[in-house]
Amino acid sequence: MHLAFDQSADTGPAVVCLPMFSMSRAATATALRPALAGTGLREIYLDLPGHGDTPAHCPPTSQAMLDTVCAWLDQHTDAPTLLAGGSYGAYLAAGVARQRPDLVRGLLLVCPGVTIARHSRDLPDDPPLEAPTGWLDAAPTALHAHLDAALGHRTPAVVATVLAALNSGGPGDPTFQQALQSGPDYALPDENADVVFDGPVSVITGRQDRIVGYADQFRAMRHYPRGTYTVIDAAGHYLPYEQPTLLRSLTQDWLRRTPGIPAA
Repeated sequence: MHLAFDQSADTGPAVVCLPMFSMSRAATATALRPALAGTGLREIYLDLPGHGDTPAHCPPTSQAMLDTVCAWLDQHTDAPTLLAGGSYGAYLAAGVARQRPDLVRGLLLVCPGVTIARHSRDLPDDPPLEAPTGWLDAAPTALHAHLDAALGHRTPAVVATVLAALNSGGPGDPTFQQALQSGPDYALPDENADVVFDGPVSVITGRQDRIVGYADQFRAMRHYPRGTYTVIDAAGHYLPYEQPTLLRSLTQDWLRRTPGIPAA
């Protein structure tokens, strides 16, 4: 199964990293590589179908996306392997653990989607944190509303980092992405299944994430008997770019709880 990917080494235990919706493997590497530095893991960053440099070669459904990832894992990794992801990538990673637990050694879920339908997400209704005047000036006007909802650490420097990530990597296929996100099968068919995954899990959320929130993620912890849940203040949906030092610390804790994986 063809998916564009980059990897940090040819040997070592693998951690396969899945991107946020519409983002590329280059953006995922910018988000997660600092957290994984020095671990000796073989970091693999994938472009999903219709994302980055991977063509849209499957139907625009989340189940087809998940099946494509599973087929790639079957072909390219020695199962089970570590899976990491942000937002939609984390949603798919959790789905792989439900449907193909034989493929998954542990899960790092950063700002994961839990309930894919926007109207049913439990989002924080607190007022956003204060921000300096003009903190969004460098962003295109079309992104102002999104970034205002997404960011908890609201500074021009964070905005610049997020914009660089959004613009990195291959172009993707916006038509495919729109069809996926607006289609009737955006949700995985087993999204609400009461399935337990007993490997080491770390769920990391942003207190000011008004895209997927943090409450649904806490309720989902019943599926992870070996799971750690963290909610970080002054962090939103782009948490890896907002709080990289805390993300690294929590990633190291996750790896310490994974047998046979050295932590930096």
